[in-house]
Amino acid sequence: MIFGTRAPAQAKGCILAHMVPLPDGKRLPKGRVIEPEDIAALTMAGISEVVVAALEPLDVGEDAAATRLAQSMVPSPQDANLRLTKATAGRVNLVANAPGIVGVDSDGLTRMNLIDEAITVATLPQFHRVSPGDLVATIKIIPFAVKQAQLSRVLAESADTIRVRSVVAQTASFVQTVLPGQAPSVRAEEVTRARLTRLGITLRETVRVAHDADAVAETLLQLSGDVALILTATATTDRADVAPSAVVQAGGVITRFGIPVDPGNLLFAGGLGDMPIIGLPGCARAPALNGADWILERLVCGVPITDADIAAMGVGGLLKDVVARGHPRRTDEQS
Repeated sequence: MIFGTRAPAQAKGCILAHMVPLPDGKRLPKGRVIEPEDIAALTMAGISEVVVAALEPLDVGEDAAATRLAQSMVPSPQDANLRLTKATAGRVNLVANAPGIVGVDSDGLTRMNLIDEAITVATLPQFHRVSPGDLVATIKIIPFAVKQAQLSRVLAESADTIRVRSVVAQTASFVQTVLPGQAPSVRAEEVTRARLTRLGITLRETVRVAHDADAVAETLLQLSGDVALILTATATTDRADVAPSAVVQAGGVITRFGIPVDPGNLLFAGGLGDMPIIGLPGCARAPALNGADWILERLVCGVPITDADIAAMGVGGLLKDVVARGHPRRTDEQS
């Protein structure tokens, strides 16, 4: 691509680099391919030169390049739960078609962005929750064209690099434990329902049960949701506490207790048969983002969560300033 100034008479077929206002109030927009009538208008206006980009034989125009890259990154939009917008000014957006979390080949994307400064791809973070209509990624060709050879190198790294991992769970059960004389939290149920609804999951049942391992174990055996969420009357502080003990007593397992995300440290995870179980931290009573959101979103989208995955959550896991939460005092609501 050749970029520079030209007299209007020598600019036919070139791309206008900047908007040019005309005396009659009209204007020639940036990105316009200059036609004979434009040359006449510029000449009549007394404009002696314009800034243009002239494509060379081995150049690929910005819209064509962005489209080709988008189609390589998302070869099957329906399977990837994404919609590709029409290229405009060298940009194609990838938009979510379903609720879920972002799945991106981070290493591949980094290699793509290293090849040529003119070819850029920006995405939401890995595992970021999205709803239908949310912008997931944008592809932008910065100049008006790129070299075919450079585009080919990027395309070689780009195959099937991004998708929305859709929700595989359809229903959930919510268990609240209560202490004698304590009323169950209606707000907690409403907040939990909202968390599930934005993922397209139906809250099938809400069960209130005494804060007792035997009672919770019996309840767990009767649940019918695809996933179970437990919110205890007081914070769970050990694997031997009421709710984790109840899971084991019912024949289940506890796979994790505690995560390096704050708020949300006091979460436990496990399962009973093929039903995953999340023991919610007290902060899940509020709608603000917390560690339980990260675990729940991955779990219901069928993404395996290893100890290494949880350990990696620590970088960026400080979701809310601890001092603002009243450090050093802690409450069940905050944990």
